[in-house]
Amino acid sequence: MSAAAEIHNNRWRDALDGAARKIAAGPGYRTSGRVVRATGLVLEAVGLQIPLGAGCRIELTAADSAAPAQFAEAEVVGFSGDKLFLMPLAEIAGLRPGARVFPLAGSGARRFPLGDSLLGRVVDGSGRPLDGGPPLDGGDCGTLAAPPLNPLQRTPIQRQIDVGIRAINSLLSVGRGQRMGLFAGSGVGKSVLLGMMARYTSADVIVVGLIGERGREVKDFIDNILGDEGRRRAAVVAAPADTSPLQRLQGAAYATRIAEHFRDAGKSVLLIMDSLTRYAMAQREIALAIGEPPATKGYPPSVFAKLPVLVERAGNGENGGSITAFYTVLTEGDDQQDPIADSARAILDGHVVLSRALAEAGHYPAIDIEASISRAMTAITDEQQQHRARGFKQLFSRYQRNRDLISVGAYSPGQDPQLDRAVQLYPRMENFLQQGIGERAAIDDAQTALAQLLGNPVPNGGQA
Repeated sequence: MSAAAEIHNNRWRDALDGAARKIAAGPGYRTSGRVVRATGLVLEAVGLQIPLGAGCRIELTAADSAAPAQFAEAEVVGFSGDKLFLMPLAEIAGLRPGARVFPLAGSGARRFPLGDSLLGRVVDGSGRPLDGGPPLDGGDCGTLAAPPLNPLQRTPIQRQIDVGIRAINSLLSVGRGQRMGLFAGSGVGKSVLLGMMARYTSADVIVVGLIGERGREVKDFIDNILGDEGRRRAAVVAAPADTSPLQRLQGAAYATRIAEHFRDAGKSVLLIMDSLTRYAMAQREIALAIGEPPATKGYPPSVFAKLPVLVERAGNGENGGSITAFYTVLTEGDDQQDPIADSARAILDGHVVLSRALAEAGHYPAIDIEASISRAMTAITDEQQQHRARGFKQLFSRYQRNRDLISVGAYSPGQDPQLDRAVQLYPRMENFLQQGIGERAAIDDAQTALAQLLGNPVPNGGQA
């Protein structure tokens, strides 16, 4: 071919490519792909080039040929060559080989309701109401993506937040913007403790993410544990265990995005995520389905990469707003070395451990004071309060280490003055750590009660 002919062909090729791009960008133009394989949770599609995380719609075959076309929403979770890996947001029926796949309008990113219209409402991981209320249309909307906070622009944790729990307010003080883990096995009262925090907290807004829980527990938490008082200023996102792993993953991200929206408006937000473990399990299901190899106890590496991305979105903002977050972490068989529990401890600002032995003894909330810690406590409390908390833990620990000797009568008073004091105060210390579900313990009340128990000066200057 001559040089002139090659130049001519290149010009025609460039012209055709430019025309194709203009047509694709024009209004009313819709490209589509087709499903070529369905295995387990994942669908494979060809003929589309849309980015990772983009949404799309899959055409389904209706039972009645005269009925209008039905569609199922899905998200791109991976790709290999020209193939896209899609995961539906819900179980689908009527999928056939070669079904057409359409990208969502715009960039393909779905938009979700945000703002005050969510207060008092219960929605699913896609923002659709579950409480029978009106649709959340016409209010603020946004995508799940949000720019990460610059670590140098985060406001330091300097103020204590009142969560209404005596043991936490006095011995494990939590600051505004702190991220805490609630480590517990099943059936030790973590949901009740979270509900008490939601009702009694001093935060402006409460955002609750119920991720991977049983459907019965979702209704029970909202009606009986959260109650009308907590629900009025709360937005609840529920993605129960029977939803798809993508919906559970999306529910956790959506709850965090709602909290970010209120924080950016300058409000103090309490974010409760129950649970971080179910979020990790949902990511594990997705990663294994698209072929990612397992690493630690069956968890692929992407699970441990996603945990800090989610958790780091909480914290203090630049304009005075804050997200104080409590993430529950389920410990299998009460194993504190579970890989998710171990990873969560490394990225959180403290942890509250619930003990099964205490729960079985009727001690509620079943907080194991010896195994729990708040890393921000020294920055938000004065030395006197820290001294009292340290003294309480030392006495409590001294009694626990000698509990067997005391039980069998081998303990002889007068040998160890600190142990003598621990034995004398233990019934009061145990009573101090217990709290009824309908009882609220404000910060001042909790600290005064601790000072009176130890015989130290109380905050108002009096003598206990």
